Amino acid sequence: MNDLFGFTRTVVKPRYALLTPDGFVPSQLPGWKNVTAIVNISPALGARFSQVQITFGKNGRGEGNPGGLELFIYVLAGKCRATVGGTKRNLAAGHFVLVPPETDFDLGDAAPETRLLMFQKKFEPLAGAREPAVIFGREQEIPGQPFLGNPDARLQVLLPDRPEFDLAVNIFTYQPGATLPFVETHIMEHGLLMLRGQGVYRLDADWHPVKAGDVIWMAPYCPQWFVAMGKTPASYIYYKDVNRDPLNA
Repeated sequence: MNDLFGFTRTVVKPRYALLTPDGFVPSQLPGWKNVTAIVNISPALGARFSQVQITFGKNGRGEGNPGGLELFIYVLAGKCRATVGGTKRNLAAGHFVLVPPETDFDLGDAAPETRLLMFQKKFEPLAGAREPAVIFGREQEIPGQPFLGNPDARLQVLLPDRPEFDLAVNIFTYQPGATLPFVETHIMEHGLLMLRGQGVYRLDADWHPVKAGDVIWMAPYCPQWFVAMGKTPASYIYYKDVNRDPLNA
């Protein structure tokens, strides 16, 4: 029936977009072979970064050097091998790696249907600050801190909050009924993937039901708010730009 009537929850507006899996279309990415790549967010949408989901097929591999870009890669499911800047690691669900600018990377030896989430951003150097180094990490080892004192809304900060980093990637987990404490309106833009659960997201002046697998882009100063609904916790991973002068944005 949905196909017959052309129904989708996907909405694309000037200040935000809600993108649902029923409309995802594969793309080709240079340096990636035998993978299915879904470009969810890009400058073509109005963003200043990209958000891509990658699923490995047989003998799937990604390799290259981002040049002036930086990459944040998070393993959604499965496992693979990563070599970044000469450092080798085995990655599994919940692991992540930051690939700094001008750094060689190689990802392969993936289990079937291994899935990655990748954020790409043009690096903005900061005078007097050192450049970021390769970072490997694991979500499960980062404690969730109560957000503004609320133990039912916990925030995991995956990257160090230091001046050399011009991006942040966090995971927010809400118990059923928990909310953002207020409608946020700020300079940072967001790219977001719902990891688990469901809820309602306010975007600008609109309210949308969302669930695991949905993608959201929020432009700077787009009012935003979330409530977790259902019987299980809801969580999402999201990107934002940080630590740079707004006049250089």
